[in-house]
Amino acid sequence: MIGKLPQTSDQLQRLVDWFANLDVVVAFSGGVDSSVVLAAALRNSSASVTAVTAVSPSVAQWQVEIAKRVAEELGVPHRLIPTGETDLPAYQANDRDRCFHCKSTLYATVFDRIKAEKNNAFQSANATDSATKRNWLIVSGTNADDLGDYRPGIAAGDAAGIRKPLAELQFGKSQVRQLAKELGLSNADLPASPCLASRIAYGVEVTVDRLKRVESAETLLHQHGFAVCRVRLHEGELARIEVPADAIHRFCEPRLWGSITKQFREFGFQYVTLDLEGFQSGSLNRPLVSIGDSDRSPQRHQVKGIEPSLR
Repeated sequence: MIGKLPQTSDQLQRLVDWFANLDVVVAFSGGVDSSVVLAAALRNSSASVTAVTAVSPSVAQWQVEIAKRVAEELGVPHRLIPTGETDLPAYQANDRDRCFHCKSTLYATVFDRIKAEKNNAFQSANATDSATKRNWLIVSGTNADDLGDYRPGIAAGDAAGIRKPLAELQFGKSQVRQLAKELGLSNADLPASPCLASRIAYGVEVTVDRLKRVESAETLLHQHGFAVCRVRLHEGELARIEVPADAIHRFCEPRLWGSITKQFREFGFQYVTLDLEGFQSGSLNRPLVSIGDSDRSPQRHQVKGIEPSLR
């Protein structure tokens, strides 16, 4: 566990205090948001903390490696838990609720795994050990700014009783970045990177082959120095590349785009295009209706396998 900071900002202290006397399981992607949640929880000496990271074809391998590294740096118990969302027909269909099905599977899988571990620990511990018997909860790295976009995955978390300390304290992206630097996290400047399925246009089936294709394509762009990028996959195996607007001119150097196009086709893309508007987070959400459309809101679902009394 990392030690106490010589000086602690009011915001960090509020976040640390949020975890007082809690037994928490942090849904840990290795990104900045969940890393801040994890590090803050570890600074509360009265909290019991475990980190869990999903492993599936929809999660890039480099992200899993970062999660492993940061967890080791923080000295926290870390579980890598395989999830099976790619086997679900509802997830493969890739409609507007895809993220709901993914997160529902994640949280149910985490719940079952950790519940079994907690039960085993309780049975082997002294019956008077209150720390072992106390209730536990799963927390995510959702921040206040995330609530303004179409995020059915957040609705899945709400249905599963997942808590959102950053959002509950009204900390947005800028505050979280500041906290990451204050905590001295090695990934404080890591760009945001949602799951690979978010690159596949709605209505185009999500398959393991397509997820691997997107991962290979983005890894190639990273190797060419485009740290911030997206490869969107559209119908007809069309790749729409997004890089920051001020990097488009470099991408258009003939030798570079010629090499990238050749390798993209080797990955299985039929067409390779560059979006002249530049990188825009969540650009595939444009066709979706407002999250206020209650008739189709994923919040009406419940997450199978999670007992309300233990949320």
